[in-house]
Amino acid sequence: MADMPADFWSGWIAVITIVSLIGLGWLIFSVYFPADAEQEETDGPVWDSNLREGSNPALMWWFWLILALMVFSVIYLMLYPGLGSYQGALKWSQGGRLNESLAQYEAEFGGIRKLVAQAQVETLQADPAIMASAQRVFDRNCAVCHGYDAAGQASYFPDLTDSEWQWGGSQAQIEQSIRSGRNALMVGWEQVLGANGVTQVADYISVLGTGVGVVAGDPGQTQYNQFCIACHGPDGGGNIALGAPSLVDDVWLYGSSSEALVHTIASGRAGVMPAFGERLDDTQVKMLVALLTRK
Repeated sequence: MADMPADFWSGWIAVITIVSLIGLGWLIFSVYFPADAEQEETDGPVWDSNLREGSNPALMWWFWLILALMVFSVIYLMLYPGLGSYQGALKWSQGGRLNESLAQYEAEFGGIRKLVAQAQVETLQADPAIMASAQRVFDRNCAVCHGYDAAGQASYFPDLTDSEWQWGGSQAQIEQSIRSGRNALMVGWEQVLGANGVTQVADYISVLGTGVGVVAGDPGQTQYNQFCIACHGPDGGGNIALGAPSLVDDVWLYGSSSEALVHTIASGRAGVMPAFGERLDDTQVKMLVALLTRK
């Protein structure tokens, strides 16, 4: 069907529509103005002196209503699209109406939006009206995951109000996160470490950076240096280029309890930030960057 020419189906739609209107018109006229109406009045059985079959036709105002609707339908099909690919005398279309609206919007707001997209972030942050607009963009596109206060939620979506950013908190890095999205992957290590090894690494990470409770030859430290150091670094500071979070701060997306650490190490984690580069334009992205980096 996909290989059939569009004009073929367009023609069929036009034919079916016209034939349907003609058929409906014929049906209505045949009901209200039958050719053998006089014969029906004299022929056939009679009940109760004057009651004959077909002697009580439908109300005439129904006929005029249906006729008016049919006339309206014909006029509509002449003016607007409805007969296949025929565009109608007014050449109206949803796409054309949308383009007109976009052109009108661009003429009215295009200049201001370009100035916003090219302005310094600090300039935008100092404008309450722009920040209010940025908040509305955030509410429509980001709040479903990060919350209306941007503080994260459900232990799966990070807090955007603190200074810790898994992929970097500079303006350029945040803009890249918004435009291109992020895909974080922490593989599970249970098959490699075993249940006892997972617990040992979790215990070591819980004190990593504090120096408390770590002794020479600690098995958790040994396994950390063997399997975890490549991403999280020897000091547990993380690597924003890989999206590997710091293990020495107090920010834990999936929780810092022993149970949460064991689950993360054993089963891994996979976080996805969808890309908004095609959904948001340059002006909206710039406003979001200004909103998220505002002190």
